[in-house]
Order: sequence, then C-alpha cells, then structure tokens
Amino acid sequence: MTTSRQSHAFGKTLVALTLAAAFAPAEAQMYQSEPFVQPMTTQPGQINLPESWIAVGAGWASGDAKDRSRFGMFNGLKDQDVNALIDFQYLKRDAATGSWTTFEGQNLGLDSRQVFFTQRTLGDWKIQAGYSQILREDPRTINTADTGVGSTTPTINRLTTPKTGNDVNLQLKRQAYTLSGDKWITPNVQFEAAFKSEDKDGARQWGRGFACSGTWVPSVCASSTTNWALLFLAEPVDSTIRQLDAKVNWWQGNFFLSAGYYGSWYSNNNGNLAASVPGVLNNPLGAPQNIDSGLRAFLSSPMALWPDNEAQQIYVSGYYNFTPTLKTNFKVSYTHATQDNNFLSMGLTGAPTGVTDLGGEVNTTLAQWGATWRPSKEFFLNANLRYEDKDNKTPVVAYNLEGTNSFTNGPLSPKKLNGKVEGTYQLPQGYALTGGVDYEFADHGNFLQSVAYGGISGMQQKSEEWGYRFELRKNLSDQFTGWLSFAHSERSGASPWLKPVSGDGFAEANPSPTCVPPPSPAFNNCIYNRTGIFPFIYEDRDRDRYKAMANWQPTDKLSIQGYAEYYRDVYHGPTEHGLRSAAMAQYSLDATYAINDAWKLTAYASYGDSKTRAGHSTGYDAELTDTNTSVGVTLKGWVTERLAVGADFLYLHDKLVYFQEVDASGSQTNKDFLAAAGGLPDVTYRLNRLNLFADYSLDKSSSIRMDLTYAQNKFDEWTYQCPASTRPVCSGAPFLFSDNTTLSQKIDQSTTFIGVRYIYRWQ
Repeated sequence: MTTSRQSHAFGKTLVALTLAAAFAPAEAQMYQSEPFVQPMTTQPGQINLPESWIAVGAGWASGDAKDRSRFGMFNGLKDQDVNALIDFQYLKRDAATGSWTTFEGQNLGLDSRQVFFTQRTLGDWKIQAGYSQILREDPRTINTADTGVGSTTPTINRLTTPKTGNDVNLQLKRQAYTLSGDKWITPNVQFEAAFKSEDKDGARQWGRGFACSGTWVPSVCASSTTNWALLFLAEPVDSTIRQLDAKVNWWQGNFFLSAGYYGSWYSNNNGNLAASVPGVLNNPLGAPQNIDSGLRAFLSSPMALWPDNEAQQIYVSGYYNFTPTLKTNFKVSYTHATQDNNFLSMGLTGAPTGVTDLGGEVNTTLAQWGATWRPSKEFFLNANLRYEDKDNKTPVVAYNLEGTNSFTNGPLSPKKLNGKVEGTYQLPQGYALTGGVDYEFADHGNFLQSVAYGGISGMQQKSEEWGYRFELRKNLSDQFTGWLSFAHSERSGASPWLKPVSGDGFAEANPSPTCVPPPSPAFNNCIYNRTGIFPFIYEDRDRDRYKAMANWQPTDKLSIQGYAEYYRDVYHGPTEHGLRSAAMAQYSLDATYAINDAWKLTAYASYGDSKTRAGHSTGYDAELTDTNTSVGVTLKGWVTERLAVGADFLYLHDKLVYFQEVDASGSQTNKDFLAAAGGLPDVTYRLNRLNLFADYSLDKSSSIRMDLTYAQNKFDEWTYQCPASTRPVCSGAPFLFSDNTTLSQKIDQSTTFIGVRYIYRWQ
C-alpha cells in the first residue's frame, strides 16, 4: 500500500510559533488584567476578591478581521466588532458543615468561554464538573479557487491569475468536558478520579508535494512533462480524545502508597484526505503546464489522517520514611498502547495481502527509585534512578513500494537508563554548596535492513552521557538570596557507527578520518563523509550550562530579582553537514516597588539570544540567530476610596536572522547567486500593547468597570509574502502554490478594544 502524510512547512518559523503560543493567550484576558475590586474599602489601596459577583457588559474592537488576525487568534475577538462580556462567580459556604459550593463562568459571551461547578465538604469529599472551549483562528488568509477546503474530498482548481480567488479562513475549535472528584473512604484511604473528553473540530493548514529528483519513482515520474507540484491542503479535523485517571491513596505512618489506572482513547471521524487534482498546474517557474499522469494519480491518492488509538496504564507509586533523615520514593508503571484501525474503514486500499491494519502495539515499562538522606544538619544527599523500556511489537510488513523496491516499517524498541547523585553541604554565613553527577544510557533499538532510511549516512544504536554540576547558593539573608550554577555533560557513542550497506543491512563502520577519500574499495566501510547526513541525536555532544539568580530587597518597599542563563551545545560527528552547534543566552530583571499604601509599581525587562549553526545544506552553510527583547511595566492603585485604576504596558521585539554562505566546495554560480540575492530576509515580530482599566464603586454592592486595550502587531516574514522593500530574493512577490493559491496577512496590524461592564456583588 502506498500512502503519504506530508505536512507543509512554509511559514512555521520558530518565532511565529513561539509568539503565537506565548502572547495570544495573554491578550485573551486583556480586559481582566486586574480582579474586580471590592468597593468602599476602609483602607485605601486594599484590593479584595468578593464573595459572589456577576459582571455584564459589552466590548468593541476596532478594525476588521484582518486587522485583528493576530490580536484575536485565541480570545474570540477576531470576527465580531461587538461582543458580550459576561462573567460570574457564586460562592456559598457553610461553616457548620464545612461544605463549599462554587459556580463560576468566564468569557461567556466569547468563543473562549469556561464554566465550572464545584461542591465539596472539607476533609470528606469533592466533586467538580466543567466545560471549556477555545477557538483558534488561523492568522493567515487563504486566497484560492479550490472548493471543499477543510473537507476530506477537496477539489484543486488552478487560478489563472493569483489573488483573484475566494478568501478562506481556517478555524479549529476545542471543546472539553471534565468531571472529577475525590472521597475519603477511611481516615487513611482516599479515592480520586478524573474524566475528560475533548472534541476538536475544524481545519488547519496542511499540504502535499512531490518532486521527481534523486531516486525517481517510475510509476510517478514516467514522462518529461511537469513532474513537480506543491499543493495547499487543509487538514479536516473531527476527533475526540477521552482520558480517565483513577487512583487509591493510602497512608499508614511513614508509608504512602498510590495505585492507579490511566487510560486514553483517541478516535478520528476522518480516515483520509483525497484531493481531486487537475491536469494542468504550475511548473517550478510558475507557468501552466500539463503534469505527468503518474504524478497526478499520486497527488490524488488518499493520504491517511491520524488513526484511532488507545493506551492503558497501571501504576503504583509512593514513599517510605525509614527515619526522619532517610526517605525513599518509587514508581512502577506498565503501559499497553495499541493502534489497530482498519485500513478499509479509513478508506485506504492496496494493503499487502492478509494485512487489514497496522497491528501497532507498544508496551512500556517504567521503574523509578529515589532516596534522600540528611545524616547531619549541614549535609544533604539525594539519589535517583530511572529505567524505561519500550517494547515495540508492531508487525514488520512491506508497506512501501518504489518501482521494484519494497520497504517495511521500522518499529524500534528503545531503552533508557538515567541516574543521578547530588549532595549539598551547608557552609558558614548562609552559603550552601551543591555538587552532582548525572548518567544516561540509551539503546535506540535495532535498525532493520528492510527499512529505507532516506539517505542517512550512518547511525548509532547506543549512546551514553556523563555530566557533573556545581551550585553555590546564598540561602539566609535579610536582604539577599541568590545562587550560581555550572553544569557540563558529554554524550558519546556506546556502540560503533553503523553504515547502511545495500543488500547487507548495516555494517560496522570505520570511524577514522584517515580514509578520506577512500584510497581503495577496501575502505568502503569508512563512515567519515564531509557532507554526509548523520542524525544529530546520535552524534557526540558537549554541553555547558551556566545559571545565576539573585533576589535583593534593600527596603520593605523595593524588591529586585535578576536571572541569567547561558548554554552551548557542540556536536561532533564524522561529517561537517547538519547541526554543528547551538547556543542560548537569556537575561531578565524584575522589580516591585510599593510607592505607598495605595499605589504599586512593577516592571520587568528581558533579553534573549540564541544561535544555531548548520553546515552544507544543499551546498550552503547557515547560522540562525534569534534575538528577543521584552519590557513590561504595570502601575495600579486607588485614586480615591471609590476609584481604582491601573495601566499595563508590554513591548516585545523578536528578530530571526538567516546568515548564509556558500560551502567552500560550492560553485561560483552559487556564490554569485547568493551575492546577488543577498540571502534570506529577516523574520521580525513586534508587539506594543497598552492595557488601561478603571473600576468605580457606585455603592458597597456594585461598580462600573472600563477596560481599554491598544495592541499594535507587526509580523514581517518571507515564507508566504514579502514586502517590496525586501532584498531581491523576495521582490515583493508572494509564494505561489502550484494552483496559484496564496497565503497572506496584514504585516502591520493595530486594534483598539474598549469594554464596559456593570459588576454586582453579594455575600
């Protein structure tokens, strides 16, 4: 059976993914930057949470959906100009019985709503039920002539002229239902259980492509017509994941034991995606041309979507205190995971004779033990040992066929052993010195001869890593607390390099660089290859990490915290290709100042710099440098006994720089091209966000609250679109898929949000 799952990688830069995940959720709560304040407080500046309250109002956001594509990615404020703002909290306590009832709702007028109910009797039982949903809006607009976008059977239609099709926006909604509780059966036995069901529905960016280069597949690359295509597709999402966790906890003196069960079940209502592909698509230069019939058939074949699967785990964990100074902890678990979704039920045909499903089965055994020992007041010792064994019992079957060559799946059964010993000694004047040794042994499993490893030059089955670390900590001081630490580790192969040999599986290779170039066929087992491809997870690696933290409180009103971290990885392999080094530095400074009893000021600043060096990718060397700077300032307080105000400002700037140079053995043509094009443009993201709020107490039970947020986003990238001002490599032209589909978003976006709510409180 020949199936394909290919994910479109354009635009998924590190900066875009990181910023979307880190900062959009923060904007989702911008109109709740400060809890609703208690009105008419007897002490100016005191801010309290009420017993019960309800807040009802409306919010307005400027611009249109394209102006808010980043502002509204997760908070439900992208599509509508005006939205209802509804939040509430109901609390009921009975001191006589110790019972609590809590019912709360957040963002009920938005697509990011949440509702939770809790009923409990302290020291006896608790039950909680909840519902939450979040809508993820794709920040890019898709302009296409394709129909059925987001379905399992889309139709690809080539646009004659780019950007003359229909605009499509993708959404992905998650809805989660939770039910949990616990009960004390006896004073020593407690039962806990939690169940969660999450539905995902919508579509997200995907894609499919094929290029007849390298090893051609005769059935696909059969003629001299266009034999290259890259198609935009949207993955249809309609799935459910259910999770159940139940355990019994038991205490008896110095002994604690917890035995439990965890299960997860994933089901997908979509088995495959099969696109209808036309006979005419763009060639690599963007001109229309008939595509090869074999390529067309390949691109129209079904692509498997995520199959149904499940996992069951049983575990036992606990601790035992032998003495007040000697304590141990442990955990043992066994997980049985399967994936046996029927191929035909997924709409997939052409499986090998007698094979109806993958029969995937992985059994994972985990054992962990730890101990702490304090033989004296000055000395503390900690040790930990962890072993994990993944036994992959998935049948080996020849699923893939390229011409007359067939290849099987490659189920690996990795094993890993980790251990560490750490000791801390208390020095005079509040200092403490810590030293530790770490060890890790990894067996990646046996590599099968029948698996195609896609041009890999060599692999290692086993590796081990030794490391040591030191830390000096200042623990006791009225004004200063801090620590310095250094850690070093070295990973090396614990087995010889293995080199794929056609027809013979893998042969133990000669790692010596003296066989470059091989002087005779007798050195064909030489592993060294200057431009060879070796997975960096198998290469030797040296790692250094430095950390420092300090907390200084010169007065009761002022507190300052500082943090710095630097690490560097250097990779050593029988090649100069691929990842060679990676480094990161991060610095941050936080401060809090109580101006007086009514006003408080907080501020922070951080700077980060990371560099990744890779060599000889298609004849080019590259160094990626990502720098990020962020500054935040918050001021809040009371103007009068009735009026509380606050301001919060955030500045963020992230820049990803692609430095390129031609490999020393590269051609003059490549050097001339790079010099003329100027290399890849930078990717930059900038955010300026200002939140203002005012809460005015009408009386002891009610208040009016106003929130104002101004957010300015700028995301300038080259993957899908380029401004005309960029270097010649872009020239302002958008990226075109083979059917002239384009993806775009506004580079400069600004949004103003104003929200007004009435809040009523009661006891």
